[in-house]
Amino acid sequence: MDYLDHLEAEAIYILREVAGQFEKPALLFSGGKDSITLVHLAKKAFRPGKFPFPLVHIDTGHNFPETIVFRDSLIEEIGEKLIVGYVQESIDQGKVVEQKGKNASRNALQTVTLLDTISKHGFDACIGGARRDEEKARAKERIFSVRDEFGQWDPKRQRPELWSIFNGKINKGENVRVFPISNWTELDVWNYIKREQIALPSIYFSHEREVITRNGQLMAAAPFLNIDADDVIERKSVRFRTVGDMTCTAAVDSTATELDDIIAEIKASTVSERGARMDDKVSEAAMEERKKQGYF
Repeated sequence: MDYLDHLEAEAIYILREVAGQFEKPALLFSGGKDSITLVHLAKKAFRPGKFPFPLVHIDTGHNFPETIVFRDSLIEEIGEKLIVGYVQESIDQGKVVEQKGKNASRNALQTVTLLDTISKHGFDACIGGARRDEEKARAKERIFSVRDEFGQWDPKRQRPELWSIFNGKINKGENVRVFPISNWTELDVWNYIKREQIALPSIYFSHEREVITRNGQLMAAAPFLNIDADDVIERKSVRFRTVGDMTCTAAVDSTATELDDIIAEIKASTVSERGARMDDKVSEAAMEERKKQGYF
């Protein structure tokens, strides 16, 4: 076994632990490479049977069109259930208020939609593709990350996970976020995608796109980006290292059209993939504060 075999075996073991310990788990699916990798791992863990959980996507309404097309194609291919929670519905119901201004984003608003979706369907565990190498707040996470009845994360309430023993016992109303690829790195994910020949949305590969430069980052020129006369729209060869709301996900200059090129870029990079996420730059503790409010 090489190191990818060990990482794969650990992730499959965790997915099966979720199926065994929880009554109503769900797999949170963003359409990004990490959640796509989780779907691939779930197929290895549970096929030829059906997944013991649905896929859940929180749709901000400001997603990359390529991501939504890929999501729908994947769901049709694997024949699993998809549940979509819409941020627009949370706005229409007055539960959240749309941000104003040039840097407005719906990314933070999706926390309320996620918690409502969890409550509506009674999910007691939500599987996600977060990894410890992404961001310093992620590094504090356990694989079974306990959330209280309000969906909030408290680092002091997390449990030890010695000898890969995971404790999924929770009180009524609480839920657990589960991270099967927590021990993987960005490079591990890409090497696994290459080995397993996993299909991805086209935005992960270099392509020409209209972009503007905002706060030092290349942002896809989309109508809801509040583009004004000061913004210069350019056409550049770019790709995205991470996928999120278009209003907070920056592109990188790139000519990498093949997996080997992407892997070489990552090896040479001195910036983490979340360095392209504007929402993480609000403050030093931006991610941790959002997690305490119920963010995934």
